[in-house]
Amino acid sequence: MYLLIKQAHISFAIISISFFVLRAFWSVTESAKLQQRWAKIAPHIIDTLLLGSAIYLMMTTEQYPFADHWLTAKFIALLVYIVTGTIAIKRGKTAGVRLLFSLLAIATFAYIVAVAVTQTPWFL
Repeated sequence: MYLLIKQAHISFAIISISFFVLRAFWSVTESAKLQQRWAKIAPHIIDTLLLGSAIYLMMTTEQYPFADHWLTAKFIALLVYIVTGTIAIKRGKTAGVRLLFSLLAIATFAYIVAVAVTQTPWFL
């Protein structure tokens, strides 16, 4: 069961960042597609599944943020990703700001993946 949930978690992460990149592109180009109902709902469903699988994996392996440094780094980076992603998609006032924060969010996501793969926070 663990390997199935781990694979699902990886798949949800890939789908999540793919949706983010698409929505960020629409945000920067000011496309009306960003306002489509599915574009607003689907990321929440995928991210909920991603978080649920993360919690399952955390409980199964008994590794927790603030106890395991690499999970602490992932947790903090997740908060940074949420803030930068929100500015990229919704809160950025200009296309330039939205582009900058899109790139920052993508870089943060890449850091999260690197920490997950190496199980080391690098900077902590």
